[in-house]
Amino acid sequence: RRGQGALTVATFAIERSAPGWLVARGELSFETAADALRAGLQLFDGGECSIDLAGVSHGDSADLAVLIEWLAHARQRGIALRYEHVPAQITAIARISDVDDLLTTA
Repeated sequence: RRGQGALTVATFAIERSAPGWLVARGELSFETAADALRAGLQLFDGGECSIDLAGVSHGDSADLAVLIEWLAHARQRGIALRYEHVPAQITAIARISDVDDLLTTA
């Protein structure tokens, strides 16, 4: 993003904090969605997985697309994926898109 003579590059990170537990933080947005998608997919390993989204500081439709794609990939691999602490902006977009149930079920 540009403004007032400055350039800010959005950052997003997802990492394994314990077996079956991933922690996401930073700005998940149109700028970071493709990298976030790839990074998350590399961390799914089987069984059950929870992703804590409490540290995600942004929410738009790109975020929702990433979460749905992660969920689809997990289901294809037999992984029960659950999201924790979904940001309000993402929940609102999911609700108006009638896909909010995807974010609350494993």
